[in-house]
Amino acid sequence: MRADILRLAWPVFIGQLAIMANGIIDTVMAGQMSARDLAAVGLGSSIYISVYVSLMGVLLALTPIAAHHFGAGRLTQIGASFWQAIWVALALSAPGCLALAWSTPWLMLAAAPPELAAQVDAYLQATAFGVPAALLFRCFYAMNTAISRPKVVMTINLLGVAAKFPLNHLFMHGSDSLGLPALGGAGCGVASSVIAWVSVCVGGLWLWHDRGYRPFALRHPIAPRIREMGELLRLGVPIGASYLVEVTSFTFMAIFVARFGTVAMASHQITSNLTGVVYMIALALANATSTLAAQAIGAGDPLRARAVSLTGLRIAMLLAGLTGVLIWLLRAPIAASYSNDPSVIAATLPLLGALALFLVFDSLQTQIGYILRAYKIATLPMVVCVLSMWGVGLGGGYLLTVSSDPAGALGALHGSRTGALGFWVAGVASLALASAGLALVLRRTWRR
Repeated sequence: MRADILRLAWPVFIGQLAIMANGIIDTVMAGQMSARDLAAVGLGSSIYISVYVSLMGVLLALTPIAAHHFGAGRLTQIGASFWQAIWVALALSAPGCLALAWSTPWLMLAAAPPELAAQVDAYLQATAFGVPAALLFRCFYAMNTAISRPKVVMTINLLGVAAKFPLNHLFMHGSDSLGLPALGGAGCGVASSVIAWVSVCVGGLWLWHDRGYRPFALRHPIAPRIREMGELLRLGVPIGASYLVEVTSFTFMAIFVARFGTVAMASHQITSNLTGVVYMIALALANATSTLAAQAIGAGDPLRARAVSLTGLRIAMLLAGLTGVLIWLLRAPIAASYSNDPSVIAATLPLLGALALFLVFDSLQTQIGYILRAYKIATLPMVVCVLSMWGVGLGGGYLLTVSSDPAGALGALHGSRTGALGFWVAGVASLALASAGLALVLRRTWRR
């Protein structure tokens, strides 16, 4: 059982790591240009992720639905569910593009200085172009995960990250021979959109020509069906809302931290970027565990579903603990690898110390949340997520970092003194609360 989880998890991990590598490349290349470019990419990417991930979460409901069909042997029904997800993705693309193209509300909320606001606006305009492709590719990703074929997505993601550096360089620095202007940090957004469209085209061609997909009836478009789209949305909307809560916690953290200057913003961006990389371990294991549990449920084997879930939890917590220790021990060289600015490095060190504990609880709540999705339970976990991450995480972080009196007891973590540290301390508390709440939901589910 442990081998089954790891066999399914490692391609998911590599594929997701390839996606995160795009963010690392953006951060490093922007940081080498200037602190302003790094801050613009950090704020712009936080806004983009908030919009994209919340929409993407709706589509990820396809994974447990298709996995149930796969476990039960209803193979052609997978194709029907896949096409309903395609229609939902196309419908979600319109609000997604609008939310990014109209950057004024985001920039007003961030109160960013004019020179930074112009860079962020250009970045968001560029990423809006790639939203439809990114959402369509997530349908392809969710379906392949459900049928235990993650290596296909991994391969396409690796091709994308291989193209990221040359495309970034081309659009960031421009090319006189091609008549392309130098876009600075905004060039990262252009490169990401180009890769998104290429990826979805490659995925479509793969699906069409690979005979392994034929039992699932994926090559024949199916018109929208209200009942099946309703099933997807009933599960997907709470999942998307949970993602929205989680990522907007980071987005508003970035927006509030931006008020304390580029050094605080740059240190927060470095820590957030590393958080995303480490999170890929938890996400890969959660995907694998949830998929295998959903397949077992579809096959009518609840005992195996529970055994798979417990095994996945044990593996995830062991790896999270080891990773936290490594980050604590190596926090100085990690900070130096991201930036050559001494003030940015000094501001990053305490954030990495908090991150060592943050990722343990982050992994725990991720595993439990994904296991609940295998049982098609998403609404109650969403409520837990809202209360913990917005209430304790974002609200508590604001109290410690932004609104507290620097001269008072809470002022020790005020942003004017410690940058984003107060937000990360509150984040640890919020994830501990979320883990406890989700564990109670899972316990009740298993008792039933």
